[in-house]
Amino acid sequence: MTTPRYLIKIMLFVTAMLLGGLPAAAQSVLSKLLPDVEVGELVEGADAFGATHADIPAVQVLRGGERIGWAFVTSDYVSTTGYSGKPIHTMVAVDDDAQVIGVQLVKHSEPIVLIGIPDAKVKALVANYRGLDLVAEAESGGSSHELDIISGATVTIMVIDDSIIRAGLKVVRQLALGGLAVEEPGAGPKFEINPDAVASTDWMTLEGDGTLRRLSLDVGQVNDAFAAMDDPRAAKRALTEAPETTYIEMQVALLSHPSIAKALLGDAVAKNLDTWLEEGDHAIGIFGRGLYSFKGSGYVRGGIFDRIVLIQDDVSVRFRDRMHKRINTIAAEGAPVFNETDMFKIPADSGFDPTAPFRIQLLAQREVGAIEKVFTTFDLGYQLPPQYMRAIAPPPAPDVPAAIATVTSQSELDAQQALWKRIWEGKTTEIIVLGVMLTLLTAVFFFQGLATRNERAFFWFRMSFLTVTLVYLGWMSNAQLSVVNLMALFGSLISGFSWQAFLLDPLTFILWFAVAAALLFWGRGAYCGWLCPFGALQELLNRIGRALHIPQWTLPWGLHERLWPLKYMIFLGLFGVSLTSIEQAERLAEVEPFKTAIILNFVRAWPFVAYVGALLVAGLFVERFFCRYLCPLGAALAIPARLRMFDWLKRYKECGNPCQTCAHQCPVQAIHPTGEINPNECINCLHCQVLYQSETTCPVVIKKMKRRAKVGAAPDLSRDISGHPNQPAT
Repeated sequence: MTTPRYLIKIMLFVTAMLLGGLPAAAQSVLSKLLPDVEVGELVEGADAFGATHADIPAVQVLRGGERIGWAFVTSDYVSTTGYSGKPIHTMVAVDDDAQVIGVQLVKHSEPIVLIGIPDAKVKALVANYRGLDLVAEAESGGSSHELDIISGATVTIMVIDDSIIRAGLKVVRQLALGGLAVEEPGAGPKFEINPDAVASTDWMTLEGDGTLRRLSLDVGQVNDAFAAMDDPRAAKRALTEAPETTYIEMQVALLSHPSIAKALLGDAVAKNLDTWLEEGDHAIGIFGRGLYSFKGSGYVRGGIFDRIVLIQDDVSVRFRDRMHKRINTIAAEGAPVFNETDMFKIPADSGFDPTAPFRIQLLAQREVGAIEKVFTTFDLGYQLPPQYMRAIAPPPAPDVPAAIATVTSQSELDAQQALWKRIWEGKTTEIIVLGVMLTLLTAVFFFQGLATRNERAFFWFRMSFLTVTLVYLGWMSNAQLSVVNLMALFGSLISGFSWQAFLLDPLTFILWFAVAAALLFWGRGAYCGWLCPFGALQELLNRIGRALHIPQWTLPWGLHERLWPLKYMIFLGLFGVSLTSIEQAERLAEVEPFKTAIILNFVRAWPFVAYVGALLVAGLFVERFFCRYLCPLGAALAIPARLRMFDWLKRYKECGNPCQTCAHQCPVQAIHPTGEINPNECINCLHCQVLYQSETTCPVVIKKMKRRAKVGAAPDLSRDISGHPNQPAT
């Protein structure tokens, strides 16, 4: 093994240890959450939980010592996530007839519910699933029940509904309840996409051969669907257009087949699709017209398209704004005119099989009050036509020696490793750019005397670097570190989840590695002053404010020094809360404006945007206001930064007494009036090092220059007035 590769492996191991500890053994969600559930609240009349099933994460529900059902947590079986990007953990109990006898919302991180909708309201809705017949759901494909939705929490409720149905069907089939047979995975022939198949370039032909599938609803059909609901208000608010008016016509095609993409999008766009999709990803195209939009406006507020969801057996994919692209032109001949033409990415890790049937579920809504809505769903089924597929020959079953068979227990670990390695390969360009930025920044710190010699050149270098940090690292790559990452680290030491989860986000992993190294060399300023996108946003806006002659406020030193501890108090408060409830700590961590300003690009509810706006306005008058007084991440990084090994910033003995130039010009007032630089508050902007060499600003340098000029201008007494050497007197 070469030395560089060996060092890289050591560095990766050390960073992994810092981020999350050693890998832990797999543990079901059920075993973690079971102690927090009262069995009597889950199932009426039950008095205890019994033994856990030997093969699947399900536990017996007992009454008087006899089993009356099985309980399980949905997130053990399905991977549906809501607005938070995290699973919603719902515990469900079923009896031997595959009837739901208990449902309880145990744990979630949904901001929609956490902020504006009472948790009790959602829990009450979830409890209404008692009595649901999973046998009927299996026969109807999961659509035999009416979907009840709370206005303002559409996605959250749909995720809960979807997870209860699909996880419930998995469990009752595995346990053979209600007469449902166990599904054997792998049965039947396997297929894959045939890239050599050629699609027609005519729209009508594509519709006829099944390449495009259609859902067409008129106003009369939709009015009838809402009239059939239990809520009479839905019928009273019926659409007034003629019954035959098109409510929505929606067509779907699988664009990850190269020939279909070429036929619908054209050669150029189809080639660009390959760069958008990473290995294992797929894409669908959705075309719509009529009175109703399949996109809606929910994705503008929360980043999720809440009116459509892709469902395939136990796979459910909800599309986010970053999984979406508009289709500007349809290349197929004879294509109708659509109001909306869009394509959506299906991630590789979703488990989606492009050769198997799937459906696009459309959520239709109707206002029945000032802020109330009712909802119903319609399905558009899709099956890739057989001409685009080819059979996969099953591999011969090898004779596996007993010694090798034991290795199969590592298959899950191997799959996890393969996943993060594939993600890293797909992020090669981003990793290279970040590597160049870190290398350049390291060179500047090591050779800071040379880098800061030219004041104007260094100023524009810093402004350019911060612009790349904001636009590329922040808004484009979402590589914004947060105190939530640190709370997850502390939580991992308690819960023991695998550190490989951190490897799924390459840029964040590399940044944390760089921060860990920089803390030992330079302190927290290497990240806070150069690599934090929100810090860059504050400084760039302040520079624009200065150019517009916005007055700059310098707080009195006594007040400034007393405001410093605020951020440490915020961090310690969050850390204390995280020890008891990581979810509560994550909610309180909204004191960080990073999610609103950087991750969601200000597309969020108005209170969050107003909060960020207030911080940025304050930063126009007091440079880096949030960094100075409120940032819990900066406080967290300042604590271990006390262990840094070197003091790189040069000072003169005159600094502070009598000279106060650097103290007055420090952008964050990190220099004491006595001349010392506070490493906990310094952001390593290197402005003091620019002043250290300034021939026009630094009094010490100016004094030295005058002394040299005076020495150089002194007359040479060894020569006469004509310039000839004086002769010694005789």
